[in-house]
Amino acid sequence: MSKKVVKRLKKELGEKVILETSEFRGDEEVRVPLKKWVEVATFLRDDEKCQMLLCDLTAVDFPEREAEGEPRFEVVLLARSMELKHRVRVVTRVKDGEACPTLCGVWAGANWAEREIWDMFGIRFDGHRDLRRILMYEEFEGFPLRKDYPIDRVQPLVEYRDVDDTLKLPPFGIEEGQPFARIDWEERLAGRDEQVSPSIGLQQGQRRSLSDSDAAEEEARELASKKDEPPAEETAAGA
Repeated sequence: MSKKVVKRLKKELGEKVILETSEFRGDEEVRVPLKKWVEVATFLRDDEKCQMLLCDLTAVDFPEREAEGEPRFEVVLLARSMELKHRVRVVTRVKDGEACPTLCGVWAGANWAEREIWDMFGIRFDGHRDLRRILMYEEFEGFPLRKDYPIDRVQPLVEYRDVDDTLKLPPFGIEEGQPFARIDWEERLAGRDEQVSPSIGLQQGQRRSLSDSDAAEEEARELASKKDEPPAEETAAGA
């Protein structure tokens, strides 16, 4: 069924709009120019033989393409027709620093998806009325899903703040809502046959690492057991 959508796009929009097509295990993909991004999405929504809804909107980072003079990012639209039971993936390429036209005017649900792409990849969307971070806090520096984002980067520390007319719970302890790089894992796991990264631990033949909460609970049990032990002087006197 998805092949019918691709044929329909080729027939109605032509080769200048449908630059490339591919298929993998029944999933059809078309690549379109950035300037035709909104036009293609609108066609998929309105055409009687497509009748497609926004299923998802995301991005992929290909930093190696910049060396070849190609746009670094791909913005990916997944559209599906609940009525006609077909689906298609639409891709456009975006240079670093270049803006992609918003799809909020086509599907209102693109709002949060585009904010997430901006937050994670740093891709701006022209025409978006409220483009701001949605997962990271405002002071967060960089875009964590870019492949060149440093894994050991330490983010700015900010104090907890109340927000007017917003109900939220304050942090309860160091294990809840822990930002990146605030835990000294080398000190916490010193002398233990464990790693922070399960994949690294697997490569080195080590046991799976403890989660933050598990590590905290174990440390609490150790401290509690030490408190329950009688002081060394009392033990000697009793002997």
